[in-house]
Amino acid sequence: MTTTILLAGATGDLGGRILKALLEQGADVRALVRPGTDADKLAKLDQPGVTISQVALTDVAGLTQACEGVSCVVSALQGLRDVIVDAQSALLDAALAAGVPRFIPSDFSSDYTQLPAGYNRNFDLRREFSAHLDTTSMAGTSILNGAFAELLTYNMPFLDLKKNSVGYWEDADWRVDFTTMDNTAAYTAAAALDPSTPRILRIASFQISANEMAAAAEEVTSQKFAVIRMGSRDELAAYNQRERAAHPEGETEVYPGWQRGQYMHSMFSVRNEPLDNDRYPAVAWTPVRDVIGKR
Repeated sequence: MTTTILLAGATGDLGGRILKALLEQGADVRALVRPGTDADKLAKLDQPGVTISQVALTDVAGLTQACEGVSCVVSALQGLRDVIVDAQSALLDAALAAGVPRFIPSDFSSDYTQLPAGYNRNFDLRREFSAHLDTTSMAGTSILNGAFAELLTYNMPFLDLKKNSVGYWEDADWRVDFTTMDNTAAYTAAAALDPSTPRILRIASFQISANEMAAAAEEVTSQKFAVIRMGSRDELAAYNQRERAAHPEGETEVYPGWQRGQYMHSMFSVRNEPLDNDRYPAVAWTPVRDVIGKR
């Protein structure tokens, strides 16, 4: 008997990958999209095994109908409070009303459960929704994957392929969690089809320090990379606070400049331990050298 998974956010980058992974793993997918979604995006969802449900995220009755008969709701929604807290709460209420047994929220981040409130705005929103989820009878599962490994090709401070440098805060031997989007999607699909997942699953394609990153980059590129201390975690946190205060317009942006700084702080503050990588042996974890090689 085929299992049906409701996927919210299927038109996004991660959502599209989760959709593909669910189909590959034999699920039927009910793709939840907003009314008025671009026709080109809808066309990409129109494939065998996918049913499209166009429902507003404020329409609890419509959401409840969309949730009927599904085994798990997976949210890959992205946004601010109106999405992460309000829209996901409406989707959760609908799933509860429809008798859906399991819910995977759109966490997909560093382990915010280890980070105090106030250090990362987007993590605080996830923490708020998580607290609400835990007051219900729903079996929720958060998948925490660290940073998406694709960021390493964007010349971020931790790996700048233009400047041949690796920047770090506090400790050059601190290992940072990275997971590719495809690995995250494959693991999420497996978890959605697993009726016995725990509250939290922690994963990483690889965990790597600044010193190790420089060695890997040198091996792939045959060039020398400098390892540069950017400061302490406390200095980065203080800088982020000043930037946030100086740029209040960022409060209405999903990824303002100071939010990027907050993500860097989280990467050097918390680590996924223990890893749950072995729970689904079919997931083939991508090594760091393969990611760098795709630059």
